[in-house]
Amino acid sequence: MKHIAWIGTGVMGHAMVSHLIKAGYPISIYTRSKNKAMDLSSSAQVFDSLEEAVKDADIIITMVGYPSDVEAVYTQVFKFAKKGSLCIDMTTSSPSLALSLYKQAKHHGFRMMDAPVSGGDIGAKNATLTIMAGGDESDYQEALELFKHLGKTMTYVGTAGFGQHCKMANQIVIAGNIAAVSESLHYMLSTGLDPQKALSAIAGGSASSWQLLNNGPKMLTKDFEPGFYIHHFVKDLELIEQESHKVDIALPVVHQVLALYRQLIEDGDRELGTQAIIKAYRKE
Repeated sequence: MKHIAWIGTGVMGHAMVSHLIKAGYPISIYTRSKNKAMDLSSSAQVFDSLEEAVKDADIIITMVGYPSDVEAVYTQVFKFAKKGSLCIDMTTSSPSLALSLYKQAKHHGFRMMDAPVSGGDIGAKNATLTIMAGGDESDYQEALELFKHLGKTMTYVGTAGFGQHCKMANQIVIAGNIAAVSESLHYMLSTGLDPQKALSAIAGGSASSWQLLNNGPKMLTKDFEPGFYIHHFVKDLELIEQESHKVDIALPVVHQVLALYRQLIEDGDRELGTQAIIKAYRKE
């Protein structure tokens, strides 16, 4: 089995690498907060430095926070990893950065893919993620066996950067949907409609969606524990706005939803889950 170096064990990364460990892959782990990975140390090697983690790896997978983190990590990976290694960034990051890293990887003798995911913490824990991959199709075929331990829907969407473009399209749909669910519940509560009954009613029709079924009930009970942090979603929406400016298109839904989440961050709610958007409507 190929040796995998895994970088980043946050909300998503911890669950994802656990599936690869269970599948029997030899795993080296590096994460900035080592204590987040120590429960994995009986089955995988947890290193104090990125250099130690990647130097013998055949495949290097990153799941970190922001594009700046991705760029910093791969600056080190390209210094210390062995030539020919396949690098797979599963962070939601910038399409432009993904293309740049692909070119840098080629220059330094590596292979590079962008393969962001959708499905949140539930999808990570249940290995039901959707994986959108960009890069060379031959590398995708090599990575597919790994992906099957992490998700249920894997799609090769195009050359370098298009995995990230696909994730941006995914986040646009989520932005509109989660705001619509919140707005609908705000309407229910404001008119005196029984929200539990109404939610059950519309969930059985064409308005049904993952956001309605999963985050709708959480909004009603004010369960704002993060499956996906607000500040991470704001990062994604800001990336979408940046990309939309490059191709000179207007995305009014993204713009409006981003404004709501920015207000929540100003209110001190950056560490809450995205379902807390209802607070922006209810002012509670």
